[in-house]
This record gives sequence, structure tokens and C-alpha cells, in this order.
Amino acid sequence: MASVWQSVIGQPNAIRRLEASVAHPVHAYLFVGPPGSTKNEAARAFAALLLTGVDDPTLRDARLALEGEHPDVREFARVGASISKDQAEEIVRLAALAPNESSRKVLILDEFHLLSAEAAARLLKTIEEPPESTVFIVLADHSTPELVTIASRCVRIDFGAVPTDLVIATLVAEGVDPLRAEQSALGAIGDLTRARLLARDEHLAARREMFAETPYRLDGTGRAVAGAVTEIVAAIEAAAAPLLARHAEEVTVLEARISAMGERGSGKKLVEERHKRELRRHRTDELRSGLTTLAGAYRDALVNGTISRPDSAATAITRIHRSLESLERNPNEQLLLQALLLGLPSMNH
Repeated sequence: MASVWQSVIGQPNAIRRLEASVAHPVHAYLFVGPPGSTKNEAARAFAALLLTGVDDPTLRDARLALEGEHPDVREFARVGASISKDQAEEIVRLAALAPNESSRKVLILDEFHLLSAEAAARLLKTIEEPPESTVFIVLADHSTPELVTIASRCVRIDFGAVPTDLVIATLVAEGVDPLRAEQSALGAIGDLTRARLLARDEHLAARREMFAETPYRLDGTGRAVAGAVTEIVAAIEAAAAPLLARHAEEVTVLEARISAMGERGSGKKLVEERHKRELRRHRTDELRSGLTTLAGAYRDALVNGTISRPDSAATAITRIHRSLESLERNPNEQLLLQALLLGLPSMNH
């Protein structure tokens, strides 16, 4: 039987809690979980249930909510590096308006782990005491100091990374070759959205091999580091091809809609901003995945005893993990890689 939850994968506890709260919802919910955990899909599904009261994705209100096109379900995402005070002002303004068609209005606020302190201060009162007809669904990859006070006003629903076996099964059910599905799932590390993208990537295995072989290319010279960094950056840029192709398909559909109905209310600007965010996140995900593979190469050498100085392998792994942590601060990719690789030992001696 069709369900509004059919796109929410591997989150039975979250679904159970949300279904139990539909009859008497509170004013605000906080969904916390890593990218690709299907918390965004869950937000739309929950919004559909809040509007209709029944688990039937064929109803008009449910269908529009699931597609992100219902006039009483508004989705907000950051425009710049963080959710700004100006965006917060717009959220407050819309929260005060009555629903257009339904008895409820749902505001879905994405990437709230990137909330500025000024925006948090402006939103606190509205999220704490919104109009009776308004329900907030706040999405965050993790909790931050800026989010603590707002989080205390919300019912928290946790989402975990999608288990690898479920990612593989989902991809196979969608028509992906089992071997490619497994490679994509391993590369995505529990991120179903990224796994779907990687499943369309013909060069995934080659990139993983490139990162795994990088320690063997290092010889302590800047020339070797420069060559490796140039190759890595080029591979990351090329890896965006499937995402750019999907963006092109979405733009084609949007332009056809604009041609038929006009640009007013088309959401063109929002689509463009989303595409920029997705491309930026894709580059970060590629680098994160590659550095994880790089750390794995040193870890395997340490376990197998194939590196002459075990202490240098352990130090390398620590350095790589520090670089992984720094990705949250949107560093310059090339400078980060140069600094990292200059300090890593070669596997050739």
C-alpha cells in the first residue's frame, strides 16, 4: 500500500514517533540527522500528514506537500554561508500569516546547524510561540551552540545514517546494478542522496583508487604534492557531472513550466540557489569521501605491517581526521590538500 513515508528509508523509530503525534501535534519539531538520512523527505511526509490527517499520498494536499509545491508548506534554505537575520525576518513574517488553503501551515527550515546567532535570536520567540495554525519543522545535521535554545523549544526527532544494506537494497530496487549499488553505498557512508548520485557516476571506482594510491606517490617533495593535488581537484570537479546533468534536467522542466505559465511563482530563484548549495555540498562530500579512503590506506598499512614506521601511519591518520573536521569551516580545498599531503609519509619507504 502506498504511503507518504515511502521515501523515508531506515528510520522506523522516527516514523513511529511522528505518526503518534499527528493527531495532537506540538508547535515545533527538530529533526536531527546527517545528510542523506532522508530527514528532508520525512519533513515533507510529516507535513502531508499534518495537512490531511491520513496516510494517503494520492490526496491532492499530500501529493503537493510531498512534491514541495503546497502553498501551505513553505521550505526555507540558507542563501549564503548561514541562515541570515534577513531570512529570519521573512520566516517570522510568513509564520504570522494565515494558511492559504488548509487549517494548518507548515514551515520547513533546512540546514539549521548553519544558523547565525542574530537569526537565532530573531526566530526564538516565533518558534517558541507561533500562531496556533503554524507548525515548524526544523532540520539540522547536528546540534550547535546557536541552536541549543531553539532546540529546547522543539520536540527532537533523531535520524541516523541509512544502514549500508538498506542503501544497497534501495538502489537495486531502483534499477542499479548490484555491484555498482554496493560501491556507491560504501562511497556514500550512509547518505542515500549521495549514493543515488554516485550510482550514476562511471568514475567512482577510479577516484577511490586514486585516493588509496596517493600515499605511494608522495616522496617528501613539493612537486609530488602539487601533482597529487592537481589530480585530486580535477577529479572532484569531474565528479560533479552527474549532479550537473540532474540540474540541467530540472532546469529544462522548470523552463517548460515558465513558458506555459509565466515566471511569477515559478520558484526559479530558489531552484538556482538550491543548485548552488548542492554543488558546494557535493564537492565537500567528494573530498570527505576521498580523505576517508586516504585514511583507510594508512590504516590498512598499519594493520598489515607494510609501512616501515607504524608511528608515522598513526600520525597520518590523525592528521587526515583533523582535515576532515576542518571541512565544516569551508576551507580552500587546494590549500587544505597541499598542507595535508606535505605532512603525510610515503608508503614507499
